[in-house]
Amino acid sequence: MPNYSYKAIDEAGKIVAGQLEAESISGAESILMARGLIPLGVFPSFKKSTDKYGHVNALDFLSQKVQASELILFTKQFRSMLMAGVPILRLLQVLVEQSENRALKRVVFQMSQDIRQGKTLTESMDKHPAVFTPLYRCMVSAGEQSGSLVETLERLIYILEHEEKVRSDIRSALQYPIIVCIALGGAFFILLTFVIPKFITIFQKSGIELPIPTKIAMFLYHGIQQYGIFMLTLAMGVIVGLHYYFKTDNGKYVRDSFFLKTPLFAPLIRKAAMSRFASIFSILQASGIHIMDAMRILSGTIGNMAMSREFDRLREKVQEGQGIAVPLRSSKYFTPMAVDMIAIGEESGNIDDMLRAVAKHYDQEVEYSVKKLSDALGPILVVALALVVGFFALAIFLPMWDLTKLVK
Repeated sequence: MPNYSYKAIDEAGKIVAGQLEAESISGAESILMARGLIPLGVFPSFKKSTDKYGHVNALDFLSQKVQASELILFTKQFRSMLMAGVPILRLLQVLVEQSENRALKRVVFQMSQDIRQGKTLTESMDKHPAVFTPLYRCMVSAGEQSGSLVETLERLIYILEHEEKVRSDIRSALQYPIIVCIALGGAFFILLTFVIPKFITIFQKSGIELPIPTKIAMFLYHGIQQYGIFMLTLAMGVIVGLHYYFKTDNGKYVRDSFFLKTPLFAPLIRKAAMSRFASIFSILQASGIHIMDAMRILSGTIGNMAMSREFDRLREKVQEGQGIAVPLRSSKYFTPMAVDMIAIGEESGNIDDMLRAVAKHYDQEVEYSVKKLSDALGPILVVALALVVGFFALAIFLPMWDLTKLVK
C-alpha cells in the first residue's frame, strides 16, 4: 500500500505532519478526517529505494528522468480525462497515482498544489522546464486562453510522437555503426598490445629487416606502453572538457555548425530541421499563436543552435514587416522548395496547409535520408574493417615470410 505524507490541523489548532498508508490521496484524506484532523495537504512519499544494507538503489536514480515516451503517455491521459470532463484537480490526482516514474509523480503533484493555490495550468508547468519544453508550455497556454485545450493537446501529442519517431529512426540507423566502431577499436587495441609484441620479439631475435607495417605497429605499441596512462588521462580530459563545452551556447553553436557542414550528416540534419520547423509552425499558427511568438518558440525548439541563431536574425526581419518568405530566402539553411511553398501560402492566405504539405514532404525525405545514411555507412565500415585486418596481416605475415625464406 502506498505511503503518503501529510500536513493537517489537529483539534487544538496546531499544524501536525506525518505519514500514513492508504489506497489513494482521497483515502488518506478520509483517514485523517476520521482521526479528527483537517487535511492541509496530502502527497505521495518520495523515498529513495534502498537495499537490505541501506544502500541507495541505482535504478532509483535512473528512473528520475522523464523520458519522451512517458511524457507522451502523460499528455494522452491528460487529454482523454479532460475530454471526458474530469475536473483538473481530480485529473492530476489520478495521474499522480498512476504514474510509475517518481520524478513525474513529484512534478504532477506540485502542479496540483500550485493549481489549488489559484495558479493556471501553464503557470504550474513553468516551474518544471526540465519536463515541459517551451513549446509544450506555450501550446498549453494558447489552449487555455482560447478555451480549446483538448484540441491543442491533440496537436501537441502529434508533435511529440513525430519528434520521437524521427529520433528513434536516427538512433536505429546509427546503432549498428557505433557497435561496429567500438568492436573495431577494441580489436585494434587487443591485437596491438597482446598479439603483436609476441611476434615482434621473435622477429627481432632473427635479425631480419622489419617491414614498414611492422615498424608502425612497434611504434604504436611502445607509445602505448610508455605513455598509455598519459594518453588515457588526456583523452578523458578532452572528452569531459568537450562535454561541458558543448553544454554552453557557444559550444552548441560550434558543434551544430560543424555537423551542418559534414557531407554525410548535413542533409539529414537539415531535412529533419525543415520537417520540425514546418510541423511545429503549422500547429502554432492553427492554435492562434502570434507570428512573433511562434518564431521565438521555433528558435528555442528547432534543436540546432546554428539554426536557432539564424531564426533570431530572421525574426528581426519579420518584425520589420517583411513577411516570412522574404527573410527565409536570405537564409542559408532553408531549401528553395520550402521557401517557395511558404511564399505561396502567404499570398493565398492558407499558410497552414502549405506548412503541413512541407512537413509531410520532409518527413518522407528524412526517412529516405536515414536509409541513405545507413546504406552509406555499411561500405565505410567494411573499408575500415579491411584496413584494420590488412594492417595487422601485413605487420605479422610480411616478416614471417622473410623469416621462412631465411630458414630455407
